Amino acid sequence: MAFGKNLALFLSAAGVALLAIAFLPSFNPFWSSWRKGRQVAEMVVLNATIYTSDASLPFAAAMAVRDGRILGIGNYSTIQGFIGDGTHKLNLNGKVVLPGFIDSHVHLIFGGLQLMRVKVGGIRNKEDFVSKVEEAVKEKSPGQWILGGGWNIDLWGGGYPEASWLDGISPQNPVWLSRMDGHMGVANSLALKIAGITRDTLDPVGGAITKNSNGEPNGLLVDSAMKLVLSKIPEVSVDETRAALFLANRHALLHGVTAMVDMGRFFPGASVEDSWQDLSEVYEWADSLGKMMARVYLFFPMATWSQLAELIREKGRRLSQWIYLGGVKAFADGSLGSNSALFHEPYEDDPSNNGIQIVDIDWLANATLHSDKSGLQVAIHAIGDKANDMVLDMYRSVISVNGVRDRRFRIEHAQHLLPSTASRFGQETVIPSVQPDHMLDDAGAAEKKIGTKRALEGSYIFQSLLDGGAPLAFGSDWPVTDINPLRAIKTAIYRKPPGWDHAWIPTERISLDDALKAHTISAAHACFLDQELGSLSPGKYADFVVLPANSWAEFAQNPSDFVSATYVNGKQAYPF
Repeated sequence: MAFGKNLALFLSAAGVALLAIAFLPSFNPFWSSWRKGRQVAEMVVLNATIYTSDASLPFAAAMAVRDGRILGIGNYSTIQGFIGDGTHKLNLNGKVVLPGFIDSHVHLIFGGLQLMRVKVGGIRNKEDFVSKVEEAVKEKSPGQWILGGGWNIDLWGGGYPEASWLDGISPQNPVWLSRMDGHMGVANSLALKIAGITRDTLDPVGGAITKNSNGEPNGLLVDSAMKLVLSKIPEVSVDETRAALFLANRHALLHGVTAMVDMGRFFPGASVEDSWQDLSEVYEWADSLGKMMARVYLFFPMATWSQLAELIREKGRRLSQWIYLGGVKAFADGSLGSNSALFHEPYEDDPSNNGIQIVDIDWLANATLHSDKSGLQVAIHAIGDKANDMVLDMYRSVISVNGVRDRRFRIEHAQHLLPSTASRFGQETVIPSVQPDHMLDDAGAAEKKIGTKRALEGSYIFQSLLDGGAPLAFGSDWPVTDINPLRAIKTAIYRKPPGWDHAWIPTERISLDDALKAHTISAAHACFLDQELGSLSPGKYADFVVLPANSWAEFAQNPSDFVSATYVNGKQAYPF
């Protein structure tokens, strides 16, 4: 009797155990899929060398993705529970994977438009410059504007281009060609005439009309003086700006950029309405049709801060997974190449000139105070040492009035600093949003313009900023320099301009890890998107790039110049 009772108990227990074993995920994959439900991955990345930009797990070998976000990341055993019958397996055979790059400073629509215009970037002599314009004139009807830009006299070593270079080849077509930094441009005589610029025209506040030895305008306009011509150029059509967005997005994805901080078509002298028109007529239009390809975090002219504050109160900061309303931007000075960056001491090659203060400091301080009080992020362009000190002082004053909070003030460019200024960024938690590839153009010119001592002590001092605790963020300022994060990363770690056999200011070289973070998680922090982007971490968007390198050692020894593939929301976005 006892034996029978014990046997019955044993069989009952065994049955329960067998049933339990049958339903354990490791024994029954169907139960695993059912138990996880929606957590079955659409795709898993396997056999990869994944750099995560996440300090809690710097490297991984596998990653699971569903609904555009990361389900899990680690080794194969970490993610195998997410694999179901329909899961696509992407075996990368050891290839290096990085988070999708974030470009912290672009002019996206303007960059796309420049792809459609005359390209004089990289031109190395007057003859080629003129030839490019002459080719464009042949394709235009009389009266149509010839537009383009990207020129840099440092490449040809001669004087600045002048209207006289262009007049003979474009007598019936007005011409406007901006310098690579967007702070100077050259117009032909017809364009000057249309703009009403004569020998008697006075320099506008924050700008300069350069003139020849006879006192006649020579075609060169600096900073706010450019508005005299820009205001006469026919408005770009909506169709052109929409086409420019698609060209720009494809160009970004080609280089592994999956998110961008768009500072708008807001060069000095441009219309403050351009950025608002781009939001409604281009970005929101593309989003409504499901045509956005990369994420954008938008800044608007500071003069329109109240308009932005009202829009955020109405709609919130996140219009969709593609469009984020960021903050406001203003200019403190111009650029080094145009001798309009603002310095404490005068230019070596122009002793009567310290640069240009683009806007009235009292207006800037008041607008910053109100923008900040409304909860808007503030970014201010400052290149010269005096401009940077001026903006840092102003930010400190605003904080003393509005109180301490997580505001993430930004200074765009921060190129030339007094040595003592570097530590202030970290102490005051101001983000230096810098563009390493600007160094490729400035390294040869900086010492001539501001003197060897000043240049070597304070130019592009990335390591000093990091040592001071600054949250460094990298960008391109495209179309000033090309969108190419991998090249910018190499520039930051080697600091060797083309043709140089040595590093420029080698003590300011930074590590590969710091450079990668500046284009990923730190760039995400700089635009309040570090909870959604910037690292390959569970819950974040599955935006990542695949490199041609077969191991981390190979990549670290010789960082790639290009990506093999770009993924956005876990779907291949490039190759197209």
